[in-house]
Amino acid sequence: MACGNFYLLLLIVFGVVHSGHGQLSPNFYSSSCPNALSIVKQGVAKAIKNEARVGASLLRLHFHDCFVNGCDGSILLDDTSTFTGEKTAIPNNNSVRGFEVVDQIKANLEKACPGVVSCADILALIARDAVVYYGGPTWKVGLGRRDSLTANRSAANAFIPQPSFNLSNLTSSFAAVGLSFKDMVVLSGAHTVGFARCTSFRSHIYNDTNIDAAFAKSLQNKCPRSGSNNVLQPLDYQTKFQFDEKYYQNLLVKKGLLHSDQQLYNGNKADSYVKMYAMKQGEFFSDFAAGMIRMGNIKPLTGSNGEIRRSCHKTN
Repeated sequence: MACGNFYLLLLIVFGVVHSGHGQLSPNFYSSSCPNALSIVKQGVAKAIKNEARVGASLLRLHFHDCFVNGCDGSILLDDTSTFTGEKTAIPNNNSVRGFEVVDQIKANLEKACPGVVSCADILALIARDAVVYYGGPTWKVGLGRRDSLTANRSAANAFIPQPSFNLSNLTSSFAAVGLSFKDMVVLSGAHTVGFARCTSFRSHIYNDTNIDAAFAKSLQNKCPRSGSNNVLQPLDYQTKFQFDEKYYQNLLVKKGLLHSDQQLYNGNKADSYVKMYAMKQGEFFSDFAAGMIRMGNIKPLTGSNGEIRRSCHKTN
């Protein structure tokens, strides 16, 4: 028993034991590609300096990837003759973006260390780096994921949370990938940055009652009952490019942009978390970082499973 405990301690010290299905380590590339993390960080910073909102899109790519068959880079794959990719699934079509940023970062990594860094790991790293760039928390990203050989459009339609979801839908969606109710509430806080299209919030501003009347009216002026589908509005109208607790403060006064956002503060068991995160940025940051680590551990491909793609949008 003592021997077993000592062996377990060694595994923990060397970063091999992690929650989730795979064996991921923050130091996975320390020998094989020592500059990997700095290359990714520089690529993210350059992209956000070029277009302020793209960091939120990079964060979203990681979310939408992990909710479909795990964090395996499947969202990046183009359609082929043998499968239809996830890019045209309902939650992604004309919505997910930032693919060119991933491609540029991958190209830079391929120059530095060909065939070493997976696209799935790039998604995990750019999500963290974007959050940090916007002033949010940091966390150690477990690395060592490999890339999927296929994509699953039907699973993307079924499992990615959607703006029309109620609390029960949201809870079930997160539970399906092993994330808790608390994870659902805190990871929804990613909506402190980014934008949504008129099609995503139209129903909320015209049909729902749990929305501030003046707020709804101001949005109706920009998003009519028909047309202007691609008009963008910030998910957090107060500080759209700052990662902070304002998202939760908006919910307290019924100014959540999406139906699914306002469901988190609507006289239910999520209310207490929303109140806490609205008042305590430190709690939000620490819980968000922990939630992102758990999400990043959803069914990664490791060992001999999958591959390391040379190009993120197609298999080798």
